[in-house]
Amino acid sequence: MAMTWQQLLCRDRPRASTNPGDHRAEFERDYDRAIFSTPVKRLQDKAQVFPLDPHDAVRTRLTHSLEVSSVARGLGIAIGQWLLQEKHIDPGMERWIEAICSTCGLIHDLGNPPFGHSGEDAIRYWFQTRFEEKELRRMLADDEQRVQDFLTFEGNAQSLRLLTKLQILADFNGLNLTYGTLSASCKYIAASHEAGQGDDHAKSKPGYFASEASVVAAIRERTGTGDARNPLTFLVEAADDMVYSVADVEDAVKKGVVTWKSVEDRLATADAPAQASLDAMRRILKAGGDSLPDGLPGDVYASAFRTAAIGAAVPAVIDTFKSRYEDIMTGRYTGELIADCTAWPLVKSLKSIGREQVYCTPSNLKLELMGRRVICDLMDVYWEGARALPKDGPVKTKNFAGKAGALLSENYRRVFRESVRSDADTPESYHRLQLVTDHVCGMTDSFAQRMHSELMNG
Repeated sequence: MAMTWQQLLCRDRPRASTNPGDHRAEFERDYDRAIFSTPVKRLQDKAQVFPLDPHDAVRTRLTHSLEVSSVARGLGIAIGQWLLQEKHIDPGMERWIEAICSTCGLIHDLGNPPFGHSGEDAIRYWFQTRFEEKELRRMLADDEQRVQDFLTFEGNAQSLRLLTKLQILADFNGLNLTYGTLSASCKYIAASHEAGQGDDHAKSKPGYFASEASVVAAIRERTGTGDARNPLTFLVEAADDMVYSVADVEDAVKKGVVTWKSVEDRLATADAPAQASLDAMRRILKAGGDSLPDGLPGDVYASAFRTAAIGAAVPAVIDTFKSRYEDIMTGRYTGELIADCTAWPLVKSLKSIGREQVYCTPSNLKLELMGRRVICDLMDVYWEGARALPKDGPVKTKNFAGKAGALLSENYRRVFRESVRSDADTPESYHRLQLVTDHVCGMTDSFAQRMHSELMNG
């Protein structure tokens, strides 16, 4: 059965929220809620590629997310206009699609812990080495999803948890975003214990934890996606892929990790899309003249190439969405728009440069190893506090466990207590382990480093 836009664009929220006379569409309110939220602010001090980098022009997770939001918005505008032209949506809905894509681009990395993807690896490593698996299974009543929530921890699943529970305002509904936006924000759709099975890209990683299973069920029921991906998710994912693949290389040139000449030489021998983007870059730099200006630094070439590359990838993604539309709307499409479009050779080449020349530099590897040590040490300390934290009443600081518990975020302690109170069927240890993960994931890079220094070095 095909999904319908009338249901996909569900404006309802987990908690009813009305604002008579507001000139904004509900999905535009979602964007405004997100951009003023604390988790979005914290992205300014979380790494995109280079943790704790002093270079002002190098992207943080915030600038990356703003760029993804911009590109996703452009994709949403184009697809919304096409859907309106094809009479798949009613007038006005194209504005909603634009807003959802923009919001999902902004919030797509909110659940990432300090130190980028190496932080996710560090959290998984801590659970895999801190407990014997049989001990962890005993603590979690041998429930496979609960166990895998921690052993295969995933920042995308943490994003959903953050959006729907952890960002407390008046209640425990998180930012209380619309079901339409929440649905499109779910990049992966498998439970943690079902991920990685089969060829469906949307199920290649955990999409949600056991604690959010009822939330996911409500999102799917209200938007009509079933266990398929929301069509707009494909656009946001493509925006992320095209942005980070070229922007990471651009940042590496700015930092002097690689030279523009080496990047250009490699792309010049790649497939036609890469060469076409190099030609477009040169046209940009000529600025209407007949020749390139003399003496342009490498980072100027890299910036112009980023413009050219995204300019080539965007229409290719749009064309692929249109050609796969029927399969997307029936849930039969299990691939990635970026990998199935004509710009894929270009993006693939850029990702290869990132893997082989950017992410593996000695300075980056040292910082990632430092980040693992910081995260694991902090989780040791906070676990001592979390496992002894009272379910109600004040935290007592007469012993070391109490002192560690008092350092846990009051916000996350409230979520923990509410979870224990409202979910008596789940082992208490599950909520306590989540409290540690929530607290560490919420830290910025510099806060985690500073807290580690204060606790470990005095």
